Amino acid sequence: MMDYFYLIPTTVGLGLCGLAAFLWSLKSGQHDDLQGASERILHQADVPLSH
Repeated sequence: MMDYFYLIPTTVGLGLCGLAAFLWSLKSGQHDDLQGASERILHQADVPLSH
């Protein structure tokens, strides 16, 4: 039972850290261009292949 006094605040703290990181990424524009990155990989020109 004493373990819950450590586990519950730790879980809540980690959840709040994850939420803060997600909100920061939204605010800084990390999720603005979802299609651009996937199309850039497919349409790269003049990529040298090393054999």
